[in-house]
Order: sequence, then structure tokens, then C-alpha cells
Amino acid sequence: MNHDQLIYRPQPSGQALAHERNRVLRNTYWLLALSMVPTVLGAWLGVQTGIARAMSPGIGMIVFLAGAFGFMFAIEKTKNSAAGVPMLLAFTFFMGVMLSRLVGAVLGLANGASLIMTAFAGTGAIFLGMAALSSVIKRDLSSMGKFLFIGAILLLVAGIANFFIQSSALMITLSVLAIGIFSAFILYDLKRVQDGHETNYITATLGVYLSLYNVFQSLLALLGLMGGRDE
Repeated sequence: MNHDQLIYRPQPSGQALAHERNRVLRNTYWLLALSMVPTVLGAWLGVQTGIARAMSPGIGMIVFLAGAFGFMFAIEKTKNSAAGVPMLLAFTFFMGVMLSRLVGAVLGLANGASLIMTAFAGTGAIFLGMAALSSVIKRDLSSMGKFLFIGAILLLVAGIANFFIQSSALMITLSVLAIGIFSAFILYDLKRVQDGHETNYITATLGVYLSLYNVFQSLLALLGLMGGRDE
């Protein structure tokens, strides 16, 4: 018997692993719910002050991309420290302010408030559906990741292109594709937590939040374009 065989190395039990995964999932859901508060505050403040609308569309896009990627980098750097949660909440406030241009435009329609509630309810329904699916699907969905990532990059590129083209048909197509891709991302991210592939709840929350944000934004844009009524 060699020296290594004499040393007992306790392995985490299946019960301990399941408990840890449930803890990460529970914290993810809590932080996700909390992150909605700064988002709504940011959107409300943005609509009231007109700060996002005051920027030209080009400047607005640069501020959005620079701010979003800057915050995501900072969240990744601080995810294991006490600064992680405040950094994530600051990011969601920023995203709310950036959303205010679209929210303000939809509110300008006669049925704007009901369109926003419809988009909110639709996003909630998609989230609940994906959360339920993630708990019943048994197979590993890791292989979905790279296809979804490629889809998201293509959407971003096409979205930037459409900024210059200004095609309503392309915007509708991109919105429908975004709802599909980011709904799948919600399922993928939640399943990663449940399978123990993602053990940091701040990173998990960031992923699900971005997907929810994109689903809501795309639903709202679609409803505004197709169901909006002028005053």
C-alpha cells in the first residue's frame, strides 16, 4: 500500500453537491429579482430626464456598447468580491437608462402603456417557461452554447448594420430572432447552474439578465412597430 492510499480524501457527497447547486440557483433568482429594481428606476429616470433621447442615435449606440462591455468586464473582475453585487446593480441601472429611449418612444403611442405591460408579461412568461424547462430537461445542453453565442454575435452585427440601413422589415426579423435566441440562452444559463457548470451566482445572474433584457427589448420593439396606435 503506497503513501497516497493511506491518505483519506473526502469527496463531496451527491447531497452536498445538490445543496450547493440549489444555493447558487436560489441566489441567482434573488439577485435577478433585485436587479429589476435599478432597471425600472433607470428607465423611469431616463424617460423623465430624456437623457438617452438627448443623445444622437450614433452617440447613444457608442455609449451603450462602451458602457455595457465596460460594466461586464468590471463585473467579471469583481464577481468573487463584495463589490460584485453593487457592480451588477449599477450595470442594471445603466441598462435601464439606455432602455428609456425605446420605452419613451412606445409611451408616445396611444396604447403605449398597455404595450409595455404586454412586453413585460410576455418576458415573464418566457422566463417562467424556460425555468420550468431547465428543471425537467435531463440532458446536458453545453453544446448549445457555441451556437447561441454565434447567433448573438450575428444579431449584434446585423443590428449595427440596420442602424445605418433603417429597415423596418429587417428590424422585425431581428426582433423575432432575438426573442428565440435569448429565450434559448435563458434555458442554457439556468441549466448550467443546475448541472453545476456555473458556480458563481453573479455570473449566472448577469447571463440571464442580459437575455431577459434582450427578450423584453425585442418584444417591445415588435409590439411598438406592429401593434402601436398613434394618438
